[in-house]
Amino acid sequence: MLYDEIGNILKYRGISKNFDVAADFIAGTDLSKLPLGRTEIDGSSVFINVMEASAGDRENLRFEVHDKYMDIQIDLEGTEIIEIGLGKIEVLEPVDEGKDIGFVKAESSAVCTMGPGRFIVCMAGEPHKPGIAALDNRNLKKCVVKVAR
Repeated sequence: MLYDEIGNILKYRGISKNFDVAADFIAGTDLSKLPLGRTEIDGSSVFINVMEASAGDRENLRFEVHDKYMDIQIDLEGTEIIEIGLGKIEVLEPVDEGKDIGFVKAESSAVCTMGPGRFIVCMAGEPHKPGIAALDNRNLKKCVVKVAR
């Protein structure tokens, strides 16, 4: 997991070729001007999904995992909490290869408060629980950049 201010994203170049493509795109693009839905950056290797969502209650959400992609999550409007699963992990639903998502239970977690100006990178295989309500206003506009391993 990486958690930092969006202005620092280029400091993490070198993680992988695909991450570098994503970081360059994020640093050089006004993400708030992207349309809702999928925007391809480098085919299926790097793409971004912009969505509107309503944050939920922690107890009603599950940790998700991906095998093929890391997520770079960025809140454009609103604030959410994202938890990173730690300790013993119990598989609830194995990763669906077609959708690249599975669900797990984690023994403990680290909590990151998002909001405009911050990003989090959830590595492939790293349990994460996005979309937890941080404020009374639960409306979110966010983007998730999918970066192939």
